[in-house]
Amino acid sequence: MKISARNILKGTIVEIVKGATTSHVRIDVGGSVVTASITNEAVADLKLEKAAEGALLKLLAALPASYQRAAERARRRIHVDVGGWARQEEVAPLLPTLQEAIWLERQLSFSYDRGRDCEPAERLCNPLGLVAKGSVWYLVAGVGSDIRTYRVSRILRAEVLQERVVIPDDFDLAAYWEASALKFKSSLPSYTARFRVAPEVFQFLQFAGRFSRVSQTYETDADGWLRVSVRFDVEEMACQFALSFGSKLEVLEPETLRAKVIQAAKETVEFYKQANA
Repeated sequence: MKISARNILKGTIVEIVKGATTSHVRIDVGGSVVTASITNEAVADLKLEKAAEGALLKLLAALPASYQRAAERARRRIHVDVGGWARQEEVAPLLPTLQEAIWLERQLSFSYDRGRDCEPAERLCNPLGLVAKGSVWYLVAGVGSDIRTYRVSRILRAEVLQERVVIPDDFDLAAYWEASALKFKSSLPSYTARFRVAPEVFQFLQFAGRFSRVSQTYETDADGWLRVSVRFDVEEMACQFALSFGSKLEVLEPETLRAKVIQAAKETVEFYKQANA
């Protein structure tokens, strides 16, 4: 069934799945679920995420007392972050084992893949909760006196132990995750470049680089070109971005980036000259 913007339906938000630019909002309308696709900006403007949280609280309140404790307990141990990092699917075959450890409140022993050229690390932990960030799952666990985060897809082996988990009385999974995510974002490398861009390609800037973001746009010059600031992780990404637009984009700052783009362009021309010789 298709519904146009002229239809007005009364329902309850049950889930919000955020993409790169668009969110899919699932709404319970009299027992039937309708999915609406709207921009992420609209989700923020309409405060839909708070509405979804409110609906969850009402659902918990409506449950019989015998089920409320279990539902609230699960809610405190599993957190869903509707904004994904990058859209990707990951295989996490050991997720059910982690869920079992969390639900039974038992300690967990596991092997963790630390990356290329590194031996797997063996860990004994108190599992505190699971977080779904987009389609990626993370285990939040207490290791010694620290609280750490592990990517579930990188867990190679997991065993639920008999020892009970020690959960700090003041631990809040959602608050921990929010603080951890902010700390992670602030620690990412940042490189800002200023460009002069032809008007016909300006609209494509935000789609040209996966890890680039237009942070500021300046007024046009006498030729109708726009001056923009774009943020990247590192200089190499900025160089590749600038080269992809050819003569429709000019690097203004930093001077080192301008020189690198000019050199790369010269090398490209020389390469094709030799290839055609």
